[in-house]
Amino acid sequence: MRLFVGLGNPGAKYQGNRHNIGFMVIDEIARRHGFSPWRRRFQGETADGVLDGVRITLLKPTTYMNESGRAVQEAAGFYKIGQDEVAVFHDEIELPPAKVRVKVGGGIAGHNGLRSISAHIGNDYLRVRLGVGHPGAKELVHNHVLGDFAKSERPWVEALCEIAADNAGLIAKGKDSTFANKVHLAMQAKGFYDNDKGTSGSKQ
Repeated sequence: MRLFVGLGNPGAKYQGNRHNIGFMVIDEIARRHGFSPWRRRFQGETADGVLDGVRITLLKPTTYMNESGRAVQEAAGFYKIGQDEVAVFHDEIELPPAKVRVKVGGGIAGHNGLRSISAHIGNDYLRVRLGVGHPGAKELVHNHVLGDFAKSERPWVEALCEIAADNAGLIAKGKDSTFANKVHLAMQAKGFYDNDKGTSGSKQ
């Protein structure tokens, strides 16, 4: 069994924020793979299902981003699972928009959701880093991540959520690098990367 955590803030006012792309991917996994209806528990919302033969619980903490670790700790404790069975899907300003990287452990790069999770369960869980781009200056980061995706960004956001959800079974089976590669190739095929230079492009 594995716990897939999507990071975001609860409530309609945050729904379209860059900070909420973790929620968006988790929602898409639930939709595309016929997971159970969402229910409130573990200081969050959960849905249960199976990906490629692996039992998965999806978790969206409703504690607000800075306290995400409380919900993750409660869920992990209930299921008696360790860090190596937790995958966290989150926004990453150090990656260009639409880019995805997967890693275990490492720094938190100022991400308050990751900071909270690491404080509650340890640091060696899987991070699925979903690029939302950097605004260019540190003082602009707060408004950038708590701002909605622009209308021009919606095509790649929707495509990324769908492609990540379609390939989520690879994460469930521990094939992290294969997942990242498949997402990269599928996004490239749809025209969302400019000449593979690490930047996202608009599909015309």
